[in-house]
Amino acid sequence: MITSTANQQVKQLIQLNKKRRLRDEKGVFVAEGLKMFQEAPKERIEKVYFSEGFLAAHRQELDLEGLSWEVMQDTVFRAASDTQTPQGVLCIVRRREYELEELLQEENPLLLLLENLQDPGNLGTILRTAEGAGVTGVILSKGSVDLYNPKTIRSTMGSVYRVPALYTEDLGEIAELLRDRGIRTFAAHLRGKHFYDQEDYRGGTAFFIGNEGAGLTEELSSKADTLIRIPMEGKVESLNAGVAASLLAYEAYRQRRR
Repeated sequence: MITSTANQQVKQLIQLNKKRRLRDEKGVFVAEGLKMFQEAPKERIEKVYFSEGFLAAHRQELDLEGLSWEVMQDTVFRAASDTQTPQGVLCIVRRREYELEELLQEENPLLLLLENLQDPGNLGTILRTAEGAGVTGVILSKGSVDLYNPKTIRSTMGSVYRVPALYTEDLGEIAELLRDRGIRTFAAHLRGKHFYDQEDYRGGTAFFIGNEGAGLTEELSSKADTLIRIPMEGKVESLNAGVAASLLAYEAYRQRRR
């Protein structure tokens, strides 16, 4: 049992939660909570940590065969946790690195391209929505928030394990590549001629989603095949990035279910 916050494993967990560079170097992230542990692919789990109290209450329910695990005193676990009220289980999970070609294998892919998204909660919500709407993959600009930020991971509610996602240096280049592959690109924009539900998304489709404050850059907007608008009443000019992504992804899903 780990009984001290001076333990090297505890120190590593704290640093993995705090430092993107360390997560990138090691190719891992920390997933916390019972749901995140239970849904993690077993072959990607490097180590599991339980609080003493949690393990005593749930040992019979847990399938730990083939897993490397440790127990921490409750106070030590709280120090290692990134949450205010930890559930008592966290694990170190190996990342799954995707290539663009993997996202384009389906006949009519549905993609979300995220430019300079900054809020980890928004990104987590988008991944969760993407899974629900059958999105093929998510592509992020290098300036976007870290997919493996602890808050992002929690917000995905497990979808981070199942939705392919990757970062790219240049979304503009990706947009041109998609056009060459016959995949239409759409950008939600105030200058859009048609409302978003007036377009056809049954073929290969990619939606551009911009930064929470500034929206899409003009450079990327100009690369879209079509500018679309989301109708709004009152004085509202734009929607939260997560909400906008949800509307567009589910409209495509609705059309494809016909």
